[in-house]
Amino acid sequence: MALLQFEEYQTKLNACKPELDHLAEAMHLAEARLEIEKLHAEAEEPGYWSDLERSQKAQQRLKSLQAKCDKHQKLSAAWDDMTTMCQMALEEGDESFLPELAESFAKFSADLEQTRLSTLLTGEYDANNAIVTFHAGAGGTEAQDWAQMLYRMYTMWTDRHGYKYTLMDWQDGDQAGIKSATIKIEGENAYGFLKSEHGVHRLVRISPFDASGRRQTSFAAVEVMPEIEDAGEIELRDEDIKMDVYRSSGAGGQKVNKTSSAVRLTHIPTGIVVSSQVERSHFQNLENCKEMLRAKLAEIKEREHLEKIEDIKGVQMKIEWGSQIRSYVFMPYTLAKDTRTGYENSNIGAVMDGDIDGFINAFLAMKAG
Repeated sequence: MALLQFEEYQTKLNACKPELDHLAEAMHLAEARLEIEKLHAEAEEPGYWSDLERSQKAQQRLKSLQAKCDKHQKLSAAWDDMTTMCQMALEEGDESFLPELAESFAKFSADLEQTRLSTLLTGEYDANNAIVTFHAGAGGTEAQDWAQMLYRMYTMWTDRHGYKYTLMDWQDGDQAGIKSATIKIEGENAYGFLKSEHGVHRLVRISPFDASGRRQTSFAAVEVMPEIEDAGEIELRDEDIKMDVYRSSGAGGQKVNKTSSAVRLTHIPTGIVVSSQVERSHFQNLENCKEMLRAKLAEIKEREHLEKIEDIKGVQMKIEWGSQIRSYVFMPYTLAKDTRTGYENSNIGAVMDGDIDGFINAFLAMKAG
């Protein structure tokens, strides 16, 4: 009976081979390898490393291209290993490989699907890093705790994918959690994958802050924006910006530098407000704010299908019932369900530990339609 299962896996693997070959074309691997050779050659040129800005950008591009090639290489190697495993098992009548093969095929299938979906990320900013902001909704401590739980979920997702995140702003909650926080997530297609997470997230649970043990519903918003590396791409005019400098506030812990000068920028035409208080200097906080503001403007421009930044009217996200993109239920049952795609996962612990690829992939597949 088990040997019959090996034959079934062999059939599945043979069916995957054309998709794996087509993926190499969709990922433009031939062009990527040529560009890698060109970038290596440029690195040998005299004066290359003395031009810091040029060399840093080139090395970042090289790392991204190599990661893309490595991803397909790992998929191909996994396919080869599993095919060999099936052949050996059938030739020798050895059933002991079956658990390993089942586990390997499940991972291979998930990785293949995610890589296929990544080829659909063709938006203007999809390949960019992402800037993600968390806002607690109304409801005080409950909502502020929920915002910090979401912060943890996305940073754990970041670690799972080998991406890197940097804290840009942090405002403590009154008793627990956070009022808001902003991180930059660096990695290929970070914005393309995470832009589906932009919206209001709803939590239903027995409150740890309520002595009566009543069930509570809390809301928090997640804003996902593309990092704009070229400052000229989204121009910020001095006359359009109002700057306030103030002392960092809140308990802060290790997140906030108490001696630093916090900065708040208001974009006058749209009313968009950004702030930063985590860096040591006023200048660094100002740079953080400008980066966040460019990202917000770019995200709204793309989402609203606008021709120019000047067309943005300013959009406020309502953090309340009826506007959520996803619900996370801890009691009386456990379920995370996306209201847009219908995708759900009953393993709420895994979801809160960053296992959200199913939600992201379902959204990308729906958009690809």
